[in-house]
Amino acid sequence: MIRVVLIEDQTMMRDALVTLLDLERDIDVVGAVATAEAAMTTIDEVRPDVALVDIELPGMDGLALAEMLTDVAPTCRVVIVTTFGRPGYLRRAIAANVAGFVLKDMSAGELASVVRQVYEGERVIDAALALSALREGDDPLTRRERDVLRVARESMSIAEIAGRLYLSEGTVRNYLSSAIQKLGVRNRAEAIATAEQKGWL
Repeated sequence: MIRVVLIEDQTMMRDALVTLLDLERDIDVVGAVATAEAAMTTIDEVRPDVALVDIELPGMDGLALAEMLTDVAPTCRVVIVTTFGRPGYLRRAIAANVAGFVLKDMSAGELASVVRQVYEGERVIDAALALSALREGDDPLTRRERDVLRVARESMSIAEIAGRLYLSEGTVRNYLSSAIQKLGVRNRAEAIATAEQKGWL
């Protein structure tokens, strides 16, 4: 039996996937949780073969969870299952060494097939999304520029952003200006929207 843990914050989706995967004779869903934090505990307790992880989770997102699992549960194969087919997300997932990255519009049978493939050591990436990621190119933002844009999403003033990140106001302005220039937009709101759309935040 392939032991699977499901991390999905939407109760209806989580319950439906558990029910459908449990119909497969060779798959046993040994845990289903709504947050990355709960996932860490569950995975440590039940030691699954495969973790199916949503990206949009409350608190720590699924990509950050995947990055952590590489270190704390190296034998668990992680598959990102998401609604958000953003090229930047795929690049982060690949950097985290996930075994799969697929979209939620696939059937339960197709998802079961993905589970089997990654269990056997294969890597499964949605082909259309992989092509899109290649076309998009690399994320031009530095880590600090991304940090500033993430905090700026909360409609904070320059002073508040600086205080949150322990930076000077001038440094924050420089990072925002640099990000705006790199992304070819007019202001920080457009920079945030563009970076989010591409999956870089």
